[in-house]
Amino acid sequence: MPFSDTLRKLFSEDRDKGFFVLVDPDRLPREDIPQLAERINAEPRVKAILAGTSLMLSEDFPGFIRALKEHMERPIVIFPGSSTQLAPDADGILLLSLISGRNPEFLIGEHVRAAPHIKRMRLSVVPTAYILVESGRPTAVEFTSGTKPIPRDKTDILLAHVMAACLLGFKAIYLEAGSGASMPVPPEMIRAAREETNLPLLVGGGIRTKEAADAAFEAGADYVVVGTIVEEEGFFGL
Repeated sequence: MPFSDTLRKLFSEDRDKGFFVLVDPDRLPREDIPQLAERINAEPRVKAILAGTSLMLSEDFPGFIRALKEHMERPIVIFPGSSTQLAPDADGILLLSLISGRNPEFLIGEHVRAAPHIKRMRLSVVPTAYILVESGRPTAVEFTSGTKPIPRDKTDILLAHVMAACLLGFKAIYLEAGSGASMPVPPEMIRAAREETNLPLLVGGGIRTKEAADAAFEAGADYVVVGTIVEEEGFFGL
């Protein structure tokens, strides 16, 4: 599906830098959404909400998306951990290909299962190259995907993956240290990716301080993705 006006604004060449807040349906009780929405709606630096999880222990993902839409004043974009995390009320979906790994399920398998449903729901899609970077400890996405991250001192390997993503026609790049990571993606990796491409560049995982967020932005990130810090401490301080 073509970009909706909402996604076109977020992923166009004249996009504004800012934060994406990742919310996990397995960790965010439905009754806590209004309070979280109140904080996020008051923060102009938040450009969108990403919704998704590695496991999906809760059963009603579409209901979770509807609850977010009811209270949030930002676009709701699905950040799917699997092909079961789809909802027609979302503003769009990051269709993630885990190109740093070699597990075919996360390169094409889940996408094939999701495609008929995405088309039926008429969801706007952002084909996104998803690249895991070593973060100091194993993360949920490493475990569930059965893949290894790119070593954090191997910028040349990361750069080759970014080049491949551009050649394959992806519309965004997501550099991921993982939820709750000990260390964020190194600024030199972000800088190398930015120098290679003008595609929208998302960076997430392990960003818990203003200094870490500023370093990511200064290195070239368009959007810094935060989740754990918002869940635990609110958005204040970033």
